[in-house]
Amino acid sequence: MGESDNYYFSSSQPDSTSLHDMRGLPLDMHGTHGSSFPGMKKRGHGNRSWIKIDQNGNSKILELDKAKIMRRCSLPSRDLRLLDPLFIYPSTILGREKAIVVSLEQIRCIITSEEVILMNSLDRSVLQYKSELSKRLQMNKDQVDDLPFEFRALELALELTCMSLDAQVKELEMEIYPVLDELASSINTLNLERARRLKGHLLALTQRVQKVHDEIEHLMDDDGDMAEMYLTEKKQRSEAYSLGAGQNLSGGTRVVSQSAPASPVASTNGAFRLQRTFSSIVSSSKQGSLMSSSSAGENIEQLEMLLEAYFVVIGHTLSKLRSLKEYIDDTEDLINIKLGNVQNQLIQFELLLTAANFVATIFAVVTGIFGMNFAASIFDYPSAFNWVLVITGIGCAFMYFSFLFYFRHKKVFPL
Repeated sequence: MGESDNYYFSSSQPDSTSLHDMRGLPLDMHGTHGSSFPGMKKRGHGNRSWIKIDQNGNSKILELDKAKIMRRCSLPSRDLRLLDPLFIYPSTILGREKAIVVSLEQIRCIITSEEVILMNSLDRSVLQYKSELSKRLQMNKDQVDDLPFEFRALELALELTCMSLDAQVKELEMEIYPVLDELASSINTLNLERARRLKGHLLALTQRVQKVHDEIEHLMDDDGDMAEMYLTEKKQRSEAYSLGAGQNLSGGTRVVSQSAPASPVASTNGAFRLQRTFSSIVSSSKQGSLMSSSSAGENIEQLEMLLEAYFVVIGHTLSKLRSLKEYIDDTEDLINIKLGNVQNQLIQFELLLTAANFVATIFAVVTGIFGMNFAASIFDYPSAFNWVLVITGIGCAFMYFSFLFYFRHKKVFPL
């Protein structure tokens, strides 16, 4: 019993060597010793593959995490969620201080005044955007373009998005028109299922096109957002203002010896120079702000014309989708009319059967009465029963045609 107690007590004490080994292990946030595995990464801190395209059209693949992208482009974390391929967000174009965040269908990128950082993907739209942008920048390298770099990158994203959506609409048109024509001629379960599937595809595509249309319209209605997207001009203004302020300050300052006595005249002249320096800085800043506001107005008009062109294109695509929706609605109305006509014919046939059943019931009642075993003088004549059947048949026929005349008179159905 004592041995077992001593054994239990000794086994519960940690070994000195094990404590020495455990001191070298890192502690996690809960204070427990964690083991580092080479293949494990913390969630949210992994690098992602990006494609960088500079102003000369040169592309390079970068491995950047979320924090580096935020510092590189001066973006908040909520803007980077729009570029996350794991989430599905509607099409969005955001203008920030130093970047434009573009999320248009499969094209998700960050546009700055010097480069485009594109989400690396094997999607056809992403590869086409990369190759086309590099090709255009390399071709126009030595040519003077009216549009700045960020507008050319944004224009290509809008162009490829509009082309992709228009191609999907054309493909849907080629598929949906034969199905609807076949459904109008032959109403069956297979055609109805195909039409239902195509209508769901049409509604989803309409929502995507409508979102791009609304996003462009929102940008065109807000002059502040459009002015915020002109990154090259803001960068040039910032550099020119900092350079002009530095020159004014360096030209207006003067080194004065601390050992020399300060005379009232010198102090007055120094104060006058300082006041003149600050007034020149304020006047230059006012002049720069006026020039920047006028140039910003011109650039806003330039960007507005660019957006208006693709607004017309996406509006035309949206009108084709609305035409398709109207064609589907017209086909549904035609199908409902045909089904209503068939239902009316069935009701008419049911009325005819009901009238015939009523007349036949009367004839059956008469024949059933004379088929009973009772004594009557009419049975003394062999041909009397035949006359009863003839007269009953003529009366039933007259009654049936009276029903038909009544239906025609009430316009229940044409006869």
